[in-house]
Amino acid sequence: MQHSPVTQPVVAPPMASPVPSGKLGMWWFLSSEIVTFGGLISCYLVARLLHPSWADSSQQLNVLVATLNTIVLLVSSWTIVMAHDAVEHGDVQQAKPWLGYTILGGLLFLLIKSAEWSGKFEHGILPWSNGFWSFYFAMTGLHALHVLGGVVINVALWIAAVRGRLQPIAHRVEYAGLYWHFVDVVWIFLFPLLYLA
Repeated sequence: MQHSPVTQPVVAPPMASPVPSGKLGMWWFLSSEIVTFGGLISCYLVARLLHPSWADSSQQLNVLVATLNTIVLLVSSWTIVMAHDAVEHGDVQQAKPWLGYTILGGLLFLLIKSAEWSGKFEHGILPWSNGFWSFYFAMTGLHALHVLGGVVINVALWIAAVRGRLQPIAHRVEYAGLYWHFVDVVWIFLFPLLYLA
């Protein structure tokens, strides 16, 4: 009795994604962060509408200081773009100073924010002073943690550039830029909501 040959199933080769996995991972991470900040901002908006008296508390914020911090972040957003542009053109060494400027911008932002917070603490304004201050410290504190995270990422890339080891991981400058732009966009929402509204 003759047996028919066993046919092997045809397995299609895995399709290569047009988007690098690192970039895809960063977009997924940022999506989760959008949900986090979006939820917090939505809760704040509802609470603010229900508590018109919070306007008195918000008037105690320094708009000039917040404007300065906004400018600092926007400039640092430009410097990370320049670092990415240098990497895209194959000039890894040129990315080094731009990464350094981005780090300095992040540190300056955190320094200004720390001074602002210290001033509030000295005047007895604490997170539990009222609902507005709870939201203020929660939102600006969470944002400051993200700025700090961005600084750490950029420091790691800058160290790699200084040691001449950035070339193999140069694509990560783009991922760091995506994260840094997200941090900037969040601040663009927080600035008018907390300081101007």
